[in-house]
Amino acid sequence: MRQVIALFGEAEKGAFKIPHVLDKLPQLVDLLGNPPEESQGLFFAIQSLLYNRQIIYFRVDEEGFSYPDYFNGLKYLGDREKVKKITAICMPGMGDPTILAATDVICHFHKSFLITNQKDLYDFLTSSG
Repeated sequence: MRQVIALFGEAEKGAFKIPHVLDKLPQLVDLLGNPPEESQGLFFAIQSLLYNRQIIYFRVDEEGFSYPDYFNGLKYLGDREKVKKITAICMPGMGDPTILAATDVICHFHKSFLITNQKDLYDFLTSSG
């Protein structure tokens, strides 16, 4: 069974509030376009696809700040009818304790990992929430 990574990030195009299931790099470019400046979501998506992972990409309006977009995606990931299994969740730019607590529930549900980077981990550890 192919490993599946759920990713949240900005994109040049593509619908909000729906999952974009991607298997190959050309799909990524066709559906989501180029990455906005300072965005890391599509960077992580490219890396995942190069490692032959399937991607469920949730387009967010602004990485780290578009709370309704994150909660909408997490709700989708928590529905076992729609998503059988995910290997990891990646939310570049997200250090908010409320979103990460909701993500932790989904990670436990799927027995999956949270992919983060040094900056986001630091933001989380030093937050007052």
